[in-house]
Amino acid sequence: MTEELQPNTAAEDEVPAAGGQLEPPANEQFKWYIIHAYSGFERKVKESIEGRVQAFGLQNKIGRVMIPTEPVTEIVNGKKRTIERVFLPGYVLVEMDLDNDLWHIIKDTPRVTGFLGTGDKPVALSEAEVSSILFRTDVSKEKPRLKIKFEKNESVRITEGPFANFNGVVDDINEDRETLKVMVTIFGRSTPVELEFAKVEKIEE
Repeated sequence: MTEELQPNTAAEDEVPAAGGQLEPPANEQFKWYIIHAYSGFERKVKESIEGRVQAFGLQNKIGRVMIPTEPVTEIVNGKKRTIERVFLPGYVLVEMDLDNDLWHIIKDTPRVTGFLGTGDKPVALSEAEVSSILFRTDVSKEKPRLKIKFEKNESVRITEGPFANFNGVVDDINEDRETLKVMVTIFGRSTPVELEFAKVEKIEE
């Protein structure tokens, strides 16, 4: 009986927010390993491994199963929503006391293609490496990035601040800082105003 292959949709996940700290392992024998999975099926693999922990009584052999995600803010029908998106497609982190039997149990999990490592020898990750993956400590993540593209000379409406409800035209875009320079006509004079992406909306044609 084959399982129906349906990839994950973007959804909220269990990985803690960026900037957190990794809790110490429940078992000092546990080490972190990276499992290769079919891209788009990371959450299915996580569920399957957790199901096998229960079915095989592996609570003393397998700890946490985590998917590296990051917050992404989307604009949907004019409304902002923040969801957790998988940022390392095809990878699942598993904390376990790995032996030969457990290697086979994990390897035989549906949609798992293997372990990160050389040949058949999985490589354990350090706590620092796991933290940098789960919490993106090597990347500035003070705020979610907006997945919305603005173009020069595009008409926009300001939604927040002293110029709320003013219309203007995009003159310059800074993707790294997520800011726009918008030319706004104030008292008959065109004036440049710098605004964050989140304080501006596109004007529908």
